[in-house]
Amino acid sequence: MAPAATYPIAKSVLPAGWKVPELFRTRLGESAGRQRAMLADGHLLIVLHEPPRPGERGRQGRLFWREPDGQWKSSSLGPGVQAIKKHLTEYADAVARLDAQLDDADRADDYFAVLQAISPLLRAARHMHAALQQARELLPDDRDLVLLRDQAGEIERAAELLHGDAQNGLDFTVARQSEEQAKRSYEMAVSAHRLNVLAAIFLPIATLSALFGMNLEHGLPIRDNPAAFWVVLAAGFIGGVILTGIVTNAPTRPSTTKQPRSEKKSKRR
Repeated sequence: MAPAATYPIAKSVLPAGWKVPELFRTRLGESAGRQRAMLADGHLLIVLHEPPRPGERGRQGRLFWREPDGQWKSSSLGPGVQAIKKHLTEYADAVARLDAQLDDADRADDYFAVLQAISPLLRAARHMHAALQQARELLPDDRDLVLLRDQAGEIERAAELLHGDAQNGLDFTVARQSEEQAKRSYEMAVSAHRLNVLAAIFLPIATLSALFGMNLEHGLPIRDNPAAFWVVLAAGFIGGVILTGIVTNAPTRPSTTKQPRSEKKSKRR
């Protein structure tokens, strides 16, 4: 008789010692997956993510299990409802650190660094708030879930305001740098305009002098026809003035970008 086929036991992200409903183990794989809550036989399981770090692509899951008698357990932060509160505190501290980093930002690189860090944190906070709201709806009589849901909402709002302030700061810094570049270009255009004016004035004189070979051999007196020299010189000046008005136009001064009335640091409440 052939031996019965054996299959490897599927791995689960749930701790092996947790006596949770089998439904939880079938719905979870080797990774935590998205943030969410699920209820079975009075047992509540909340799947959350650790606060993301800059440059980290994957997400580390944290599991919080509430038994029917109200006792909480977590996969990495210890027992009790304090484990979820500690989890939320990590998010709040991460937002506070980026808030302080934004206050010191002055260059476009500084604002961009804050945006790179706050964007994944905002997404994780938004999904965490949604998961706790889902848990609140599954167990509407649990007061702790109401408080945890509200705290998660405050964290999400703080992250949204911080993201908006960082984006506005980056946009204004880029606009200010563009304005400074426009001013430098205007100054260069003014200098080029002045050179064009000088060239336009003296170009006819230089051209006529080259054609007629007007040279003063012995100073001011000219032996043959001194009046011709002064006539050609005056005609050259008049032609230069006319040519200046035709070929030169003063550069237009660029418009300036006004700084917004709001202060650099908005009140994030």
